[in-house]
Amino acid sequence: MNKRYLKWLNEPTLNKTLLEELKNLSESEIEEAFYKHLDFGTGGMRGVVGPGTNRMNIYTVRKAAHGYARFLMKYYDNAASRGVVIAHDNRHKSDVFTEECVGVLSSFGIKTYVYETLRPTPMLSYGVRYKGAAGGIMITASHNPPEYNGLKMYDHTGCQLVPDQAKKVIEYVNSVEDMFAIEVVPYTKAVELSLVEILGKDVDDVYIKDVHKIQFNADYAKEIKVVFTPLHGASATVATRSLKEAGYDVYPVEEQMEPDPEFSTVKSPNPEYESAFELAKAKGDQVGADILIATDPDGDRLGVMAKHEGKWQFLTGNQTAAIFTDYILCHKKKNGTLRPTEKFFHTIVSSEFAATIARSFGVEVVSTLTGFKFIGDQMNRLETDDDFAFAYEESYGYILSPIVRDKDSLMPSLLISEIANMLKKESKTLIDYLNELYETFGTFRDKPKSIVLKGREGSETIKAIMTELRSYEPKSLLGRKLIAKEDYLYGTRTVKGEQKPLDYPESNVLKFIFENDYWFVLRPSGTEPKLKLYMNLKASSIKEADLALNDLESAIMKKLEKFDI
Repeated sequence: MNKRYLKWLNEPTLNKTLLEELKNLSESEIEEAFYKHLDFGTGGMRGVVGPGTNRMNIYTVRKAAHGYARFLMKYYDNAASRGVVIAHDNRHKSDVFTEECVGVLSSFGIKTYVYETLRPTPMLSYGVRYKGAAGGIMITASHNPPEYNGLKMYDHTGCQLVPDQAKKVIEYVNSVEDMFAIEVVPYTKAVELSLVEILGKDVDDVYIKDVHKIQFNADYAKEIKVVFTPLHGASATVATRSLKEAGYDVYPVEEQMEPDPEFSTVKSPNPEYESAFELAKAKGDQVGADILIATDPDGDRLGVMAKHEGKWQFLTGNQTAAIFTDYILCHKKKNGTLRPTEKFFHTIVSSEFAATIARSFGVEVVSTLTGFKFIGDQMNRLETDDDFAFAYEESYGYILSPIVRDKDSLMPSLLISEIANMLKKESKTLIDYLNELYETFGTFRDKPKSIVLKGREGSETIKAIMTELRSYEPKSLLGRKLIAKEDYLYGTRTVKGEQKPLDYPESNVLKFIFENDYWFVLRPSGTEPKLKLYMNLKASSIKEADLALNDLESAIMKKLEKFDI
């Protein structure tokens, strides 16, 4: 019998609900729940909710919060009085885990600022900056399946902890010998001790006011109809309010406005998938909408569909980013506010589409590893916020203003509505705009693919695939010569057998770059049981590009067929 399981089973202080769940686990479930400690990594912690060392529960959350509290007290002056902002989304136990974090931080005398109800991730980042706090905690599992929850930790700038900071927290977390012995102040007691301050409409007001500053054509009459869905998540109230106060005719998808932790109306609560828009499309057809907007459960990702020639068309994150980049820089240039020192940020798995547009305006392009903590860190290094142009990653995350240091769906919701509105005045759509960009800069196409490999066996398969691909160095692919192979784990860029160093933090990522803007990347997800494959290329037409993408995917999957995935 698993020793960790027996320790939990015989723990006299174990929560009664968790004890009952523990007793009903099958042998295979016990193995999955206890074969390791839930990883607290550079991206925080995320896992299935339930009893066990490899699960999200009050004890693993306490352990993480305890390590974070020790980090703050060690590295921040006046951390206790500056405090920590805490927000949560709609997931199972999010409210419980919020109170547990408050309880642990209160045991150190650290003040907490807690949002009165669920709020999106960008409001956590904004709240840290607004309150001048020492840090922040967001309770969320983003767009993971319903059984998941997690938490992310932030520094005083509202940026997720970068690796050097996270490693210090990890050391403290791993040094906890007995998670059942962690001191926790009851939430009601923390309130009595004035260690908790509730954040509500006052912060919503200033946040929405700052979001509205990103508009370039706010005074134009609004002619479009917008369908909005939060996919049962945390952006329902603030996003709807932001759009309506800007003057847009907004039609919420009522079935998805409630914070349902089971996400009962969608297969996956992820706006990266067109399937998440089924109810939104029906609503759009019913009201004659021009665009559909969807945000993920914690409100930091934005998906968009546009009605074009009578049909709904889905935009990828890279396509939406290209539209934003061109629109923003065109208006800055027109207004005389485009600075020669401005920088555009994207990641190593993002298409060159938006970056090519940015360079055409003379804007410097900065590439980071995947994860907005790396973009936020680069933003913090700017001499002035005025040097910020735009930031995004292909997985539907954008920053349009430096008021936050993490992805924000509200700003892009507002700007994409403005763009669609301005286009309608010219009898054009977002798809027309996109096609015009293709004509000018070339037809860039991208395709992400997630290979789901769950559990211990899946984890081993992912390791085996990455090991195999590290020794893979083809001379060509689909008739295109290999230009370079980049291994971010070992920090090497190999060109014709010669290795040169890469100036990036260590990360388990492989990138293969071929002629004619063909490349693909393999990266194990840090938050989900997935191996992520990113494919990008450039062609002379949409038809040619789509055919080439299929060929590229087939060639890569053929290489992986020995792993039976």
